[in-house]
Amino acid sequence: MKLAFNTWVYSSFPVWVPAYPLAEVIRRLAAIGYDGIEIGAASPHAFPDYLDTAARQEIRSQLADNGIAVSSMLPAPGGGPGFNVASPLEAERRAAIDQYIKVAQLCSDLGGKILLYVAGWQVFGTPIEQAWVWSREALRKIAVAAAEMDVTVVVEPTSADSNLVETCDGALRLMREVGAANVKVMFDTYHCLYRNEVPTDYVYRMGKDLHHVHLADLDRAAPGDGRVDYEALVESLRDVGYQGYLTMEIGFDRRSVEPDRIARRAFEYMKPLVG
Repeated sequence: MKLAFNTWVYSSFPVWVPAYPLAEVIRRLAAIGYDGIEIGAASPHAFPDYLDTAARQEIRSQLADNGIAVSSMLPAPGGGPGFNVASPLEAERRAAIDQYIKVAQLCSDLGGKILLYVAGWQVFGTPIEQAWVWSREALRKIAVAAAEMDVTVVVEPTSADSNLVETCDGALRLMREVGAANVKVMFDTYHCLYRNEVPTDYVYRMGKDLHHVHLADLDRAAPGDGRVDYEALVESLRDVGYQGYLTMEIGFDRRSVEPDRIARRAFEYMKPLVG
């Protein structure tokens, strides 16, 4: 298992500050010791439309020079354009699918192999069954495009933020209904805590289909500063043969945070556990 860090706390999503250029974030995370960087596709970091071929090549060079890999990428859902794959607006659904495919391409261009999928959210007036169908069909289209780029799409249950895929069961059901070889599942300990569930249960239930993990404690605190039994979590991951990244997605929901400190705190706590 390897350790990665999500860039939200260093970017302008969902709060505007702190905000640092991607090159600076790569340098800082590599200096702390992280194996990977999970890049959120939001300005000023990696919004696909803002990065031409030369810019992408420059980022790859920065990654190589600092000895850190792109563990994964994810879009920035919500805000003005929405990017809700379950939206009642057909134009928004099309734009969301297009954005996911753009992020998949950027991920591939930067050497990454994993794209996170947030299944969207049910808007008032839309039957839950219809929202589910729209999300499922969007994922099918995204998966086809991602397969051509050698990118795996992982479905994340996001109970604290959405109302469509909220549970382990929901993520596994969506994966199975899509039925694509490059569609798998992931979970975030923060969302497990929101539902008062035990993260190790997700590990054992997802098993061989588990391809990515987010670590965050209560209030998006660093591992070791909250409630999760991370020793048991790492042991359960070893039990199922998980060999992917453990990615810190922490501290980004507020301005009152020092990104380097929380990144270092998480690394220093988790590194002895993974060896």
